[in-house]
Amino acid sequence: MNRRDFNQLLSMGAAGILMPALPAFSRTVDAEALLEPGLDVSVKKRLADAALNAAKSKGATYADVRIGRYLNQFVLTRENKVQGIINSESFGVGVRVIANGCWGFAAVGDARDEAVVAKAAEKAVAIAKANARLQAEPVQLAPQKGFGEVSWKAPVKRNAFEVPIKEKVDLLLSCNAAAMQNGANFVNNVLFQVNEQKYFASTDGTYADQDIHRIGPSFTVTAVDPQNGRFATRNSLSAPMGMGYEYLQTNPADKLTGVTTRYNKGYDMLEDITAAAKQAKEKLSAKSVEAGKYDLVLDPSHLWLTIHESVGHPLELDRVLGYEANYAGTSFATLDKLKSGNFQYGSKQVNLVADKTQVGSLGAVGWDDEGVNTKRWDLVRNGILVNYQAIRDQVHILGEKESHGCCYADSWGTVQFQRMPNVSLEAGKTPLSVQDMIKDVQKGIYIIGDGSFSIDQQRYNFQFGGQLFYEIKDGQIAGMLKDVAYQANTREFWNSCVAVCDERDYRLGGAFNDGKGQPAQSSAVSHGSATARFNGVNVINTARKI
Repeated sequence: MNRRDFNQLLSMGAAGILMPALPAFSRTVDAEALLEPGLDVSVKKRLADAALNAAKSKGATYADVRIGRYLNQFVLTRENKVQGIINSESFGVGVRVIANGCWGFAAVGDARDEAVVAKAAEKAVAIAKANARLQAEPVQLAPQKGFGEVSWKAPVKRNAFEVPIKEKVDLLLSCNAAAMQNGANFVNNVLFQVNEQKYFASTDGTYADQDIHRIGPSFTVTAVDPQNGRFATRNSLSAPMGMGYEYLQTNPADKLTGVTTRYNKGYDMLEDITAAAKQAKEKLSAKSVEAGKYDLVLDPSHLWLTIHESVGHPLELDRVLGYEANYAGTSFATLDKLKSGNFQYGSKQVNLVADKTQVGSLGAVGWDDEGVNTKRWDLVRNGILVNYQAIRDQVHILGEKESHGCCYADSWGTVQFQRMPNVSLEAGKTPLSVQDMIKDVQKGIYIIGDGSFSIDQQRYNFQFGGQLFYEIKDGQIAGMLKDVAYQANTREFWNSCVAVCDERDYRLGGAFNDGKGQPAQSSAVSHGSATARFNGVNVINTARKI
């Protein structure tokens, strides 16, 4: 990446829009290059076999190969200008082995020659043998059957890379114009698209070819009060999705009190940004919240982030064991709590599941980066902690014999490790709409959209903000609030859950940039829920006194 492109990416952060970093070893390319076909699957198989055979010949008892081509496109606009269009490609091969009971890994970029890939495999074995001198006990790898030659493709209806740049720019600029016409003083708008072309092969006998697509529209609108210079912002209520360009279609959502909520199958950016401009202006005159205890009604566009931080991360087994500590801490949900069989993570209304198969989600794939076929499993059932997230060299610690299928690397040049699958709150079984939920609340706050947050190193004590806050009085929306954040600890919060709307309200949120590991890696993950109610939660006023 050249300096100009790097500075353009930095400008997105300055604009307050969080986007994922480009994959390791990326190079900028023309848009046409994103449509060029990758290596034929037969060529990938020859390269993989060369690596697997070389690893075995040097003493590896297990080996896997990942051949990856990663394509990305950013389209950035601000008000009536195009700030930049960045296309990137990254291609290479990563080889992971077990030799002398220890892991070894090596990678090589732009590798299309069997001899070069074989040398990388030999290097991985040498690294494993060197590491083994320091390893206390050998790797225990859960058995995994081979699937032969298989493939998986995201069910994309319109490949985003095939859509002309002009069509994307016209969409973003027309949305920006609508925001400016409806009260916004500033607007930043970004469209991010991803295609991961991944080939996995292992000595277990799996050869999996996968084509993964993701898309993420995101904007921030800002309204300024000319009298005092104060400003307010509202970010988009979209979610990044495991879909193609068909996501950016008009599909009106249900509305409540004029508030645009998110969409299940399609996202109308023009509708959302128009509402965002009006709501940013409304925020300027909103009433500042009075601190105290409130019943919270949390929209899925907000709740996904609370799920991510207070459920997704603390139930990663490597955090539970203390193996992952430097990057955002360990976990309060230690093994003794699972072994007790009665640890009340939440109320009986709380059912939390992990799922790598959910159609349209960011985490959906057919096989993970260890060649394990993906699945769905329970984490919390009827409020009780019942499982964690674990991969092939971890599940023996849980007394299980099969990986959960949640191993991932963000590049061919990085080693795969345990990553969060989609983690979601199941919708309620009893018919319940958002309107019905609100009419039973006497003193509450309805929160829409994610905002700032803070959580401690054990994923226990936390604070969350949001985008939009509406006061609820005697079962009615009573107007907009500002300066709202709620505080709780994970167990207290989830045990205060008294109701979850039914599946008609179920929606996905998520992020491209879930960070973990050292060196750090990013992964994309979705979290679904319906609107949920939490009683008696402590709300603070975040306004700074000047």
